[in-house]
This record gives sequence, structure tokens and C-alpha cells, in this order.
Amino acid sequence: MRSIRSIQTAVAAVAAASVIALAGCSGSSGDTPAKGADSSGAEAGAVTLKVGASPSPHAKILQFVKDNLAADAGLNLEIVEYTDYIQPNTALNDGDLDANYFQTVPYLELQEKENGYEFEAGAGIHLEPLGVFSSKIKSLDELPAGGEIGIISDASNQSRALALLAKEGLVELPADGTEANVNNVKILKDFTFREVEGPQLVRSLEDVDAAVINGNFAQEGGLSLAKDAIVVESPENNPAVNVLVWKTGGENVDAVKKLDELLRSDEVKKYIEETWTDGSVIAAF
Repeated sequence: MRSIRSIQTAVAAVAAASVIALAGCSGSSGDTPAKGADSSGAEAGAVTLKVGASPSPHAKILQFVKDNLAADAGLNLEIVEYTDYIQPNTALNDGDLDANYFQTVPYLELQEKENGYEFEAGAGIHLEPLGVFSSKIKSLDELPAGGEIGIISDASNQSRALALLAKEGLVELPADGTEANVNNVKILKDFTFREVEGPQLVRSLEDVDAAVINGNFAQEGGLSLAKDAIVVESPENNPAVNVLVWKTGGENVDAVKKLDELLRSDEVKKYIEETWTDGSVIAAF
């Protein structure tokens, strides 16, 4: 007859073996990909798209799609953030990106004309209204004689900003329909312009009497269109909606078009409405 100690030892060995076997059959909480996923967490067979975007709201909207919609559509998104308006198109043209999401159609058309890009764009996804901001005045009627207004330096966004100022009676746009810039508009009051790169506009507020700032740059600088702007651009009949853009004949065009559809889904519309309750980002579909 075996001793009680021998029996206890045998039982302990069997129990230990069982624990090891169970551990080998189950995945860990963080180190082992789920079944059907690769080491990056993407579903097996999913098409990976590298998409360039401005940090806010574009990258945030893309992240929502990545977290909630992309996998079911067979997509895995790699989001690359840019803080300027030049590099995303350069990277797309060079093949470093499959698509980008940061620009309006007028800006896209100007870039294609200037650089010879062959890009395509989807339908409008969202609008970020321009706002006039100031740390010194509460109305454009208070703009002092000899004052200074900060305005974005890139051509298409500058034209849009000037259109807003024209509605406020500060400038008169070219009568021949030429794209407006600070050199061809008629200034109707006693002030001058200071051209500033988009990401620096919020920082320039202390140096100017007012500034026209794109919605995304305002957000990144901690400003609210609803609470801080003294004038807000109207969304009615506005061509300045933001779009997803891809290179004509690109390798993953079909997958990019799937992403374009997701960006204009009911789920994304609801996300935009619930996230930007101050109206600084508006769904364009």
C-alpha cells in the first residue's frame, strides 16, 4: 500500500500539470492577440490603411471609426497626425499615406494646381466654422483705428477668412471673382493684416487686435467657438467642408472608399454631434 505522503505528492503533481495545461490553452489579457488577430490587434485579412490627419477633430473622428467601425468593414487604421497643411499632401503623393483627412475642396484644388497632384476626394464629412477671436475687444465695431487683424497665410483658407470679414463689412472682395487675398481686397476700415501660419494664430492673439482662426486650430489652442468667438462663420452653402482624399490609382483605393463611407455613417454623425456640442464641428451629411 502506498503511503499517504506518496499519494499527496502524486495529487499535487497532477494538479500542477493541469494548471500548466490550462494556462497554455488560454490567452493572456495583454500579450497574446485574440483569435483571428495579428500581433497589432488587427483582424486577420484586414486591409491596413495609413491615414494622415490634423489632430483635432480629424484624428479624433478617425480614432472613433478605428475603435468602433473599421474591423467590421475589414479595415485596420494607422493614424498619422500632422500639425501643418503641407506635409499630409506631400506624404500622400509620395506613397507614404493611403489617404489624408484634413482639408477642404478649395484647398485641395489649389494644391493640385500648384503641385500637379492627381488626387480624388470623397463627399463632405464635416465643417469647422471659422471664428474671429480677440483678447482685446468684444466686437469688431470696437476695432481701433490703426488696428491689426491676424489672418492665416495659406491662400485658400485666407480667401475663406476674407469672405467672413467681407460679410462683417471690413473688406470688399475682388469684383471680378478672383480668389481673395490680403493684397487684392479693398480694406474698408483703418486696419492692417498680419499673415500668420495656421497653428500659430491662437498664440498671436496677444499681438493683434483680433484674428480669424480655423476651427481646428482654435480647438487645439483651447478656444471655443461658442464661448470665445466674437463672430462665427455660417455653415449655410459653405464649400469649406472637410473631405477624405486619396491618390488616383492608389494601391488600396477600394479600401479607402470603404473608409470614406464609414466617415459619413450615422454612427459618425452621432459621434460628432455628441462630442462637439458647442458647434465647433458640424456633420456635413
